[in-house]
Formats: sequence, C-alpha cells, structure tokens
Amino acid sequence: MARIQHRHRVALALTLGMVMPGIAGAEGPDSLPPYKMLRSLEFIQDSVVAGDSSAGEMQRFMLSTIDERLRTADKSAFDDSRNVDAALIYAMSGGNPATLEYLMSRDLNGNFDNRVADVLRKYLNGKGLLVVNTLADIAREYRDKKIGPYLSLVAANVMSAKNPKAALKFYDWARLTSPGTIVEESALRRSLALCADTGMVREGLDYAQRYTRRFLHSPYASQFANLFVQLVVDHDTDVKQQDIIDILAFMDPPRQREIYLRMARRAAIAGKADLAALASGRAQAISNDGGDAFGALAGFYGGVAGVSTPDLGAAVRNIDQMPAGELNAQDRALRDAAKAVADEILREPEPTSLTQVSPPNLPNQESTEHDAAVTNQPGAQSSGTAGVEEGAPAKAAHAPDEGRQEADSSFKAFVTTSRSKLDAIDGLLKQESH
Repeated sequence: MARIQHRHRVALALTLGMVMPGIAGAEGPDSLPPYKMLRSLEFIQDSVVAGDSSAGEMQRFMLSTIDERLRTADKSAFDDSRNVDAALIYAMSGGNPATLEYLMSRDLNGNFDNRVADVLRKYLNGKGLLVVNTLADIAREYRDKKIGPYLSLVAANVMSAKNPKAALKFYDWARLTSPGTIVEESALRRSLALCADTGMVREGLDYAQRYTRRFLHSPYASQFANLFVQLVVDHDTDVKQQDIIDILAFMDPPRQREIYLRMARRAAIAGKADLAALASGRAQAISNDGGDAFGALAGFYGGVAGVSTPDLGAAVRNIDQMPAGELNAQDRALRDAAKAVADEILREPEPTSLTQVSPPNLPNQESTEHDAAVTNQPGAQSSGTAGVEEGAPAKAAHAPDEGRQEADSSFKAFVTTSRSKLDAIDGLLKQESH
C-alpha cells in the first residue's frame, strides 16, 4: 500500500508541475489546461475508492486548485471542448456549483451546451425532479462522450425516486463505461440502496457481490455494509443462507464478523430470530468459538432474538452473560428492553388474576316460579319495592357482584401495567430500528 501511495504522489506532482529541481519543461499549475488537472482529480478519486486513505487530502486540494484554475482561465481556453467537459465534470464531482454559474455567465462564444448547464444547475440546487425527463434525454445523447458516465449517474440519482427500474439502467451504464472508477463505486452502492428500498432482492444481491469484489477497501464500504444488511434483514424470506455466505466470503474475517454482527443486531430488533441466530452463529465462529468480546456480543444479539422463541431460558442466559457496562448506549437500551420482555413472560401471574368470577344471577324458570309463589303469600312484598330490608339476605344477594368487581379491578390493573411496559419497550425498539 505504501508503494501505491508513493506512485500516487509522484503522478500528482508530475501532473501539477511540482517536480524536483532539475526536471525541466514541467508546466506550473497556473498554466496547465483544466482538462489535465481534471485527470489528476479523477486519478485521486479513483485511488480513494481503491483504498488509498492518503488520497483524501489530495482530493480536497485538487478541488480547490481546479476551482481557482477554472475561474482564472482565459475565455479562449474553453474553445477546447476538453476544458468544457472538465468544467462540467468538476461540477458533478463535488466541485463548487457557483463556479459553473460563473463560467456560464462568461460564455459568450456558446462553448457550453445550455441544456446541460441548466439541468446541472437545477440538480445541484436540489431541483432535479423538475428536469428529470430532460436530464434522461441528455444523458442518452451524451452517453458516448467524456461526460456521459457522470451524466448517467446524475440522471439515475434523480430518477431513482420516480422510476427505480429505469434508474438502475442508468446506473448500469455509468458503471460499465467507467470500470474501476469512483463512478462505478458510486453506481454500485446506489444501485444496492435502490434495490434494498424497493425489494429487488436478486438484483441487489448481484450488485452486492460485485461491490465486495471490487471496492471492499473503499471508505464508503461501511455504507455498503449497512445497505447489504438492510437488504438481507428486510427481505430475509427471499435471501438464501448460501447467498449471504458467498457474498461475504470475499471479505477478510474481521470485516465478515462486523457485518454478521450488524446483521444479528438488526435481525434481533426486527424479531427475526432465525436470521439473528444464523448471523450471531457465524460471527461467533469467526470470533474464536465465541471466546472473545466479539463472540460474547454475537451471543448477546442471538439472545435478544431468542426472547421470542420457546428457548427463552437460553436466551436470557446469553443476555446476562454480556455485562451492561461493555455495551454502548443503544445496545444497553436493547438489553433493557429484551430483559423487560423476558421478565414479563417469566413472571408468575398474580393469584387474583386467576380468580374465576361467578356469573351474574340470571333469572331462570325455577327462581321465577319461587318468586311468584312468595309474592302471592299474604303480606309479601313484590320485588323492586322499598319494603326490602337491609340485612344478611340483601348483602348475600350483592356478594357475587362485589367479587366480580374486585377481580375485574385487579385484572384491569394488571393489563394497564403490562401495556405500559410493552409500550415503553416498543418505543425503545422503534428508536433502535431507525
């Protein structure tokens, strides 16, 4: 890696004319045409996604240097279409949007295509949906030009919300015409995101496999890992276990373990016990048979998922084996929620909740006839009159209702308490899922 970084620095120095004394004929940065400077920017950006961490500072330096060069270049420099393309690509590569506006205002010779400049202006200002159809047409028109892959990438970004399948075609074109570049890396990663959001599982797995083969050392690989986990967990019924193993097989063990842990955690929160068990088991296998901290963490996630399974006792033991002090704030909240659910499941019911209440004294044929006979006795009073005395018979008549009310009150208190705990747990899990 150090040798590669050295070659990058030498190439950049030669391009900018920052050579060692004694090398004659080198151009200074103030005299370099913009298109040559853009080549250096592209080289550096491609080095970044290839895993050269030292190229990040160079990228920021080159963006500012090209910005200054474009603003100070003579108008005649843009009679060369290569410099026009350089200005447009610079704008689409993280450059200052105001610089494109400045160049357009000075374009008296019509060197810039106003249609391209207009759609890029709206895209860079967050209004790409207003010109989505025009942008797609222009991307097709410029498909075989220098700016073609960049325009295809931009068009796909805008179309992804409106027409995902059409957007994937533009992403495919961008990456196929720029292999090994930051354009391909971005197209693959965004294609995976689109597939994860729309449920295009088979396509998403294909993009994931291509990404792991080509851009495993990219600084954006962590974002890819999250997208891959999202795809697998959200659509686990459509993903085979072997698909997961095959894709992650391109990674070194530490990276595999990290993704399996992320997968186990997200699956546990989603209540997908089988997937969580698979991911935690794979993570434990990588982590020296679960003997280290990563193995304990994998067992913890497996235990959280196991709370909803018949093997609750083993799940609780796995959760208890992970000390709360070794977890971050989010995982401590997850641990508390899982233990609260487990406690509610294991808690013995209160005796009052098991009380069988006698049904109300409904009138039947036998009692009706008895009442009628008593009522017809001389001096007897009909039911419902004020002649009923307060005494033992009256209290006995009300005893069943009082017992039922007491049991109902106890049951309602139990339900209210349990529901409040479950609502709190749901709130924690919703926070975790976001």
